[in-house]
Amino acid sequence: MKIEQIYTGCLAQGAYYIESDGEAVVIDPLREVKPYIEKAERNQAKIKYVFETHFHADFVSGHIDLAKQTGAKIVYGPNAKPDFEFHSAKDGEEIKVGKISFKVLHTPGHTMESTCYLMKDETGKEVAIFTGDTLFIGDVGRPDLAQKIVGDLTQDKLAGYLFDSLRNKIMPLADDIIVYPAHGAGSACGKNMSKETSDTLGHQKAVNYALRANMTKEEFIKEVTTGLVAPPQYFPLNVMMNIHGYDSIEEVIKRGTQALSPEAFETAANETGALILDTRDAETFAKGFVPNSINIGIDGSFAPWVGAMIPDVKQEILLVTDEGREEEVVTRLARVGYDYSLGYLKGGFNAWKNAGKEIDTITRISADELAAVTEQEPLAEIVDVRKDSEYKSEHVENAISAPLDFVNDSMLKLNKDKTYYVHCAGGYRSMIFASILKARGYDKLIDVRGGFKAIKESSKFKVTDYVCPSTLL
Repeated sequence: MKIEQIYTGCLAQGAYYIESDGEAVVIDPLREVKPYIEKAERNQAKIKYVFETHFHADFVSGHIDLAKQTGAKIVYGPNAKPDFEFHSAKDGEEIKVGKISFKVLHTPGHTMESTCYLMKDETGKEVAIFTGDTLFIGDVGRPDLAQKIVGDLTQDKLAGYLFDSLRNKIMPLADDIIVYPAHGAGSACGKNMSKETSDTLGHQKAVNYALRANMTKEEFIKEVTTGLVAPPQYFPLNVMMNIHGYDSIEEVIKRGTQALSPEAFETAANETGALILDTRDAETFAKGFVPNSINIGIDGSFAPWVGAMIPDVKQEILLVTDEGREEEVVTRLARVGYDYSLGYLKGGFNAWKNAGKEIDTITRISADELAAVTEQEPLAEIVDVRKDSEYKSEHVENAISAPLDFVNDSMLKLNKDKTYYVHCAGGYRSMIFASILKARGYDKLIDVRGGFKAIKESSKFKVTDYVCPSTLL
């Protein structure tokens, strides 16, 4: 028996490959399915099933492509009604894979079809549970997403179902069972997840706030729903793709990796209304970019921020990338349902510059340079684009809170004719913010290199007293 967790940091997502006696199951696979197929081939194993814990909102699953390419059967728990062939497993049903088996545990709450898979080894001992978004390490799944899909649901109703699922299906299990969730810290599917990606159920019973033995349903509902922020707008769109189907990843990559000369790139930008997405790092981007480009660096929380900043998954996109990373960018866009990349700038930004095309820049300064500015100009305005909870936890005195998460509202706080000094925590999000506003005519934004971390470490600014973020929920 082999259990392999395949963790993707950008999405804070865990897929699983489990193999026994020449048969394998893949749980919650990513969109690009080739690695799972190659793994099975190396081990001379056949992928028999694709288990889906629920209809995912934060990424497009690879279940359809994986089933087509391997002949595996897609399995959902009760209440799932996708538009493709699948096996609707009954609550309590046991599914054999080689010499091991999985017991289906229907655990509604995060969504109504949410299902956990309890694995038994060759002797029949229960050894692991794959909990999807029902139970995380340190948290449980947020109960407000399915209400966007099913009209008569409310987050309180879903939280009540989740309470019952946890108490009746999961908490009675043995303490030594290993919990393997679908997500870890950084995912928007929960609010307080641990950076750990697995744990014993017994330890979770001891430390996870949502599994307190003496907690009432009313207390659970209140605690689970307190502090929830609005989910990214692309979540319901990803759910629909997971239910109804999507283009194969091969087609998406072929379409998105068309090399365009600077002239063809410019023509496409002018004639299609495509968004220009520049995925280089913030420092490089700031020194020169195609006018009206949006910067979301590939070496960061790329996919979630694309989802948060580009509300329509069908938005046509033109790419500017580091040379050699074009397919990686297209693939990572496809993971969250952005399938309409039209191509990339061949030769990268240097080709654009060498062709004599117009370029734009964004000024960046250090925390020490900002300190010098504020000494000369005490009324210089600092804009903090971190999340509201980060700002309330600790911020530069008198800084304007303008969270990137709600950029359309945040930009209304600023005046196009004024100069602002923009920062986030470390410099990644502030450049996203500055590039979006630059494209909308805000030409006087100056980015603070190193963000709040550098500002605080300089000891040259008055910072509010620290408040633990958990007390703000």
